[in-house]
Amino acid sequence: MVDVKIYDSKDEIAWCPGCGNFGILDGLKQTLAEMELKPHEVVIVSGIGQAGKTHNYINTNGYNGLHGRAVPPAQGIKIANKDLKVILHSGDGDSYAEGGNHLLHGIRRNVDLTHVVHFNQIYGLTKGQASPTTARGQKTNMQFDGNKTDPLQTLLFAISVGCGFVARTFSGDKEHLVKTLKEAINYKGYALVDVLQPCVAFNRVNTFKYYKDRVYTLDSTDYDPTNKVEAMKKAMEWGDDGIPIGVIYREEKETYIDKISYLREGPALVDRMWNPEDAKKYMEDYR
Repeated sequence: MVDVKIYDSKDEIAWCPGCGNFGILDGLKQTLAEMELKPHEVVIVSGIGQAGKTHNYINTNGYNGLHGRAVPPAQGIKIANKDLKVILHSGDGDSYAEGGNHLLHGIRRNVDLTHVVHFNQIYGLTKGQASPTTARGQKTNMQFDGNKTDPLQTLLFAISVGCGFVARTFSGDKEHLVKTLKEAINYKGYALVDVLQPCVAFNRVNTFKYYKDRVYTLDSTDYDPTNKVEAMKKAMEWGDDGIPIGVIYREEKETYIDKISYLREGPALVDRMWNPEDAKKYMEDYR
């Protein structure tokens, strides 16, 4: 196994002590080490937010995009260099609010990448207003009399619009987190993983105890993630009756690169020889 310390960054971590992001970062490093991936073989792409700092705290290639706009550069990186493992880290606001339209069409294109959502049910960087996943009625720093909107059922949404790999895990369960991330990264296509990640500063409802009291692991012996109807039912489970973690839905699908012969065949685009003179014949058409 690759030494996990190879991924250590020298940058000072600015997350709050006890933040669930530490568990995600630790699990990500462990995952890459167990998969024997070298730092130069991985790109961490992010948007803006506390989750968006992830690429600063791990020694791999990194790209920081705009708020809610991490999916397009992640797709571009994978299309340009299909040999890289592309892992996108963004918060639930970054992914499902500002980035909702990009997420939808990223799923539709099915570029081979892993989208890890830091699911803390609040906007953590901008001081605690309700996110698309905050419960209705929950009081926040901005919604003093309670959030008035229903939370987005994110995994149900992903399954319904055609995502081939949909999973949920918990930052407080490293073993399960690593197992789930491995499956997502190995999946050939767009893989979406919600990681329950308590915000200790601004969300006093969805705490580590809240999740530990409710999460349960799906039993692979009696749950079939290829059954779409049952997966959609499971994706709607939430609350005191239990929150399932594991692979909720899985379907093998043709990836974007596989659909296009000049991307599928031959070396990655970055390894091909390009001659500016070759463009002349196309430019002539515009004279």
